[in-house]
Amino acid sequence: MLIDLKEVIRVTRLSKSTVYRRMNEGCFPKHLNLGGNCRRWLAKDIQKWIISLGS
Repeated sequence: MLIDLKEVIRVTRLSKSTVYRRMNEGCFPKHLNLGGNCRRWLAKDIQKWIISLGS
């Protein structure tokens, strides 16, 4: 399942700038570029990232 930035922000409680900063640092899952301005994340990647915070 693919989710948009709004959903990523809701689930992770991170701001847009924090999501992109952590992506650039390699500390957050990369988005998929679906063309134009359409970017989506794999829901399973975000879930794995959330779970990894507990370790």
